[in-house]
Amino acid sequence: MFEHETPEPDPAPLTVVAAAVVEDGRLLVVSKKAAPDVFYLPGGKPDAGEEPLAALTRELAEELGAAPVGPRHLADIEAVAALEGVPLRMTVFEAGLDRVPAPAAELADLRWTDGLDPALHLAPAVRDHLLPLLRERGLLPVLTQG
Repeated sequence: MFEHETPEPDPAPLTVVAAAVVEDGRLLVVSKKAAPDVFYLPGGKPDAGEEPLAALTRELAEELGAAPVGPRHLADIEAVAALEGVPLRMTVFEAGLDRVPAPAAELADLRWTDGLDPALHLAPAVRDHLLPLLRERGLLPVLTQG
């Protein structure tokens, strides 16, 4: 037994910015070529010194060929990153888009979801944190018991 062994430090959180784009009761989610079956919010990591909104604008242009319209801070979500398995700190902006999005760069696909499709594999931050918030605010349909 090693008495003076120090525990491994917690990994620094993965910091990302993302857009919650909701139209007609459906949320825009995207998948990456590295994991095409897992869906996330569009967005990504800020560059060193880059402000969150600037990072979001750059990421949406790269990934979707679109710019955010009327972005407003929605939430700061802490969860576990779906692929990396490390702590995740995600700043989410509610926004529209200036054009119809199309997947580009590292994206494999995009979909619009009401969050009620059990076959769609959503990242934990989206499934466990964002969907309940959007439902609470009346932006997505609420799951009904039938």
